[in-house]
Amino acid sequence: MRQLLTKVFGDGTEKQLKKNRKIADQIEALEPDIQKLSDSGLQAKTEEFKKRYQEGETLDDLLVEAFAVVRESAKRVLGMRPYYVQLLGAIALHNGDIAEMKTGEGKTLASTMPAYLNALSGEGVHIITVNDYLADRDANEMGELYQWLGLTVGLNKNDLTKDEKREAYACDITYGTNNEFGFDYLRDNMVLYKEKMVQRSLNFAIVDEVDSILIDEARTPLIISGSQKKSQTNYVQADSFVATLNSEEDYTYDEKSRNVQLTESGITKAEKFFNIENLYDLNNVSLTHHINQALKAHVVMQRDTDYVVEDGEVVIVDQFTGRLMKGRRYSDGLHQAIEAKEGLQIQKESMTLATITFQNFFRMYNKLAGMTGTAKTEEEEFRNIYNMNVIQIPTNKPIIRDDRPDLIYKSTEGKYKAMVEDIKSRYQKGQPVLVGTVAVETSEVISNLLKKAGVKHNVLNAKNHFSEAEIILQAGQKGAVTIATNMAGRGTDIKLGDGVTDLGGLAVIGTERHESRRIDNQLRGRSGRQGDPGVSQFYLSMEDELMRRFGSERMHSMMDRFGLADDQPIESKMVSRAVESAQKRVEGNNFDARKQILAYDDVLRQQRDIIYEQRNQVLVSDNLRDIIEGMIESTVQRNVEVYTEDEDEENWDLEGLTSFLHANILEQDELTADDLKGKESDEMIEQVMEIVKKKYDQREQELTEEQMREFEKVILLRTVDSKWMDHIDQMDQLRQGIHLRAYGQTDPLQEYQMEGFSMFEDMIASVEQEVSKYAMKAQIRENLQRVQVATGTKAVAGGRPQEKKKPQPYVKKKEVGRNEPCPCGSGKKYKHCHGQD
Repeated sequence: MRQLLTKVFGDGTEKQLKKNRKIADQIEALEPDIQKLSDSGLQAKTEEFKKRYQEGETLDDLLVEAFAVVRESAKRVLGMRPYYVQLLGAIALHNGDIAEMKTGEGKTLASTMPAYLNALSGEGVHIITVNDYLADRDANEMGELYQWLGLTVGLNKNDLTKDEKREAYACDITYGTNNEFGFDYLRDNMVLYKEKMVQRSLNFAIVDEVDSILIDEARTPLIISGSQKKSQTNYVQADSFVATLNSEEDYTYDEKSRNVQLTESGITKAEKFFNIENLYDLNNVSLTHHINQALKAHVVMQRDTDYVVEDGEVVIVDQFTGRLMKGRRYSDGLHQAIEAKEGLQIQKESMTLATITFQNFFRMYNKLAGMTGTAKTEEEEFRNIYNMNVIQIPTNKPIIRDDRPDLIYKSTEGKYKAMVEDIKSRYQKGQPVLVGTVAVETSEVISNLLKKAGVKHNVLNAKNHFSEAEIILQAGQKGAVTIATNMAGRGTDIKLGDGVTDLGGLAVIGTERHESRRIDNQLRGRSGRQGDPGVSQFYLSMEDELMRRFGSERMHSMMDRFGLADDQPIESKMVSRAVESAQKRVEGNNFDARKQILAYDDVLRQQRDIIYEQRNQVLVSDNLRDIIEGMIESTVQRNVEVYTEDEDEENWDLEGLTSFLHANILEQDELTADDLKGKESDEMIEQVMEIVKKKYDQREQELTEEQMREFEKVILLRTVDSKWMDHIDQMDQLRQGIHLRAYGQTDPLQEYQMEGFSMFEDMIASVEQEVSKYAMKAQIRENLQRVQVATGTKAVAGGRPQEKKKPQPYVKKKEVGRNEPCPCGSGKKYKHCHGQD
């Protein structure tokens, strides 16, 4: 139906491309006039554009002339003149859309035009890249152009000081990675002084490799966390137990859902091993969790595929790029379970201090644009989540790459044998070959096979990506054979060496299909840039993960029936369609997962916006008395309502109300229950607030203005931060367990929204009550200092890295029952907390 409607009415993006062509034609028409300008005449245009903008012209009004100026400047400064198609991409970016430009079509140069134009407003432009290498490269190379035109350029790196970061953000154009921009936002909302903030307001972002950042990484929220004290022996014991289990007999594994669980036999073994009566007793919830994570670590998580072990640490491998994700940790104890499995030192778990998803971070920008070689397959998601259309930009020269049909083999061994023969024959004639693999493990298997075949080659995988750019630059030279995981040097062009064109260009060999069509298209796109010749060929087997997960049994038996040898391929449209169908299903599942994450994070986003706005108000306000008095009044009103809720005044608990007020706000002699008798609730609140205001006046007289204002900020920041951090950790725990509500025929998301709202209201009430108590009861010292409630280190993918923290001493003052709450205030039973010490 959709295809039919598109045929009849046309694609909306085609219509947009038509409009963009008209604007590009105007830029082209202006070129002769701009060429006549001297260097100083060109450079003077920047100040002229800024002045015109301040006098009321819009950026759209300036676009044609500004783009023409950048185009001519790029020719003079960089020796590169943007093609007509790059103008089309630049216009799409300025409009807040995604420019889909194939590899080698010059996305980086195209982005200079909208970056320059939007920087004229003085509100800043962020150019987001997938790694530090690209941010550094582009900031230096394109920075030359911007600086020549009179703009400032900043590079936002992880190792900068706060002052250096602030300076980078103050520039007209700032380069950096998505992680760094996101973490700076979270850190800015944890500072104690407004002067410590580094970011300005989020104005306009151009996201390079937008599909990688806004799609692939959207399932991994940014998290800043601090450590928690937990026993590490539980992981070791659970690991020892799981090591004794047998597949199928003691546990089952569903490859499609990647779900592993104990059978009855496994449960019986667990009860015997841990000497307990019932594994699923409420007292054994923690043990069950540790066993489940140990099972997942042993059965689901594969070394050199999902993670590698380097320098005594478990390092996650990004499944989309094959990069090592240093500093990231699996959440919920899975990372510790893997550490136990690998016999490494187990790091501590931690609590969430601040978190945001990439979807919600990037949706805060006033305008968002992106560029990539592969986005059309995810167009629906870009439109629904980010309100961006995908505009397919034509190539400068026709693509002549030969994309061959998939070759399907019965076994992996047969596939590898045929593939190595193909690579060897191309190598012998000097044609460069890029071999794309899904996992680190596969790249090492292929490498060993090529060594045996006498084929010299380079391996580019998560274990040596530090030399990535150099290896990729050489990948198009005569006789070069390069094995690469999915990163394949995104953002780095593979240029062909002398004589390679005559040999057929770069040959791209895929060792299996990825679950996402985009990743396959990215691999193909490494060859055939700017009208170069090239060839791409995928080798598949019935034992590949994608084929196994989506029903290859029928095809396998058919190959057996026809008596096909292991290394004898079939080219079948039916199989190719089945593979594409499987990929579409996985993409659909992943989209649903990301939508689900966003729906849950939207609940926290609304709360986060309120808290961060309130916190910012505290930092920038000169006088917080009105805010604090408002909080005291809310606290008084809330409690007056509680103690006077009975319709019969005789049953009002005025003694209870005054006891509360004495404990939290007033002194004993300032108000009695008799003072409140016969009054309406509004009159009671008014009477209490009169006393509060007099006490506040008194405090202001006792202290200097500076001390009083600082006291207000200290109590507000300390209370809001501690309560908020507890709240997001509780929301995280609620989120992890909420799916169980589905068993009770309720919608987990709806339950999460309702409970999350209720928890947030409770937290606000708790903040107001604590601030009221501090404001009215705390003894004010002269050496007031704002104190960071918790310090955290960054993490991604729900990861929680260890943070070394001095343990808090606990002095046992009296005998505590093993099942009583621990006096340290952790909320756990004594036997599970300090009773273990």
